[in-house]
Amino acid sequence: MEGKLFIFSAPSGSGKTTIVQHLLKTDPRIGFSISACTREMRESKEANGKDYYFLPVEEFERRIENDEFVEWEEVYPGRYYGTLRSEVQRIWDMGKHVIFDVDVKGGLSLKQQFGDKALSIFVKVPSMEELEKRLIARNTESEESLKTRLEKMKYEASFEDKFDVVLLNDQLEDTFKKTHMIVDVFLAK
Repeated sequence: MEGKLFIFSAPSGSGKTTIVQHLLKTDPRIGFSISACTREMRESKEANGKDYYFLPVEEFERRIENDEFVEWEEVYPGRYYGTLRSEVQRIWDMGKHVIFDVDVKGGLSLKQQFGDKALSIFVKVPSMEELEKRLIARNTESEESLKTRLEKMKYEASFEDKFDVVLLNDQLEDTFKKTHMIVDVFLAK
């Protein structure tokens, strides 16, 4: 079966991962697409093949040359992220629809690749100030990386009108309800 695809994209701190995790817990029709990346695994928090496929740069680049990705991006020099074709097929083979949690460029690239089979959803917060507060509250960034992320967030926010749906994440429970409605309507088409 070739199913449909749900692409959730947003700047860091918008809550897209929380929304995706909620859908995965509550909707058995959906399977998570695990992205590949070249960054180091966060030892205490992540597992290879569950959170990401952690690949050495050389292997990632070889897979690019072999056209094994449906989309990929060099986010920072030497830091790649992407979606393996085999990962999409793995989920379809399980009889499920694919859900992606990707950055904005990856989301637009996936939408372009899959067209009407995919629904691209941009998760938005009420303001950039709120987004900055959420990112600071995570307490995972150095001052330099926070500055870089904030610049990237502003840039990514400028692409919201390129997505099929803009989902305002203001009150989380309301956002969950809206998300279920969006998924149900798209799957009914």
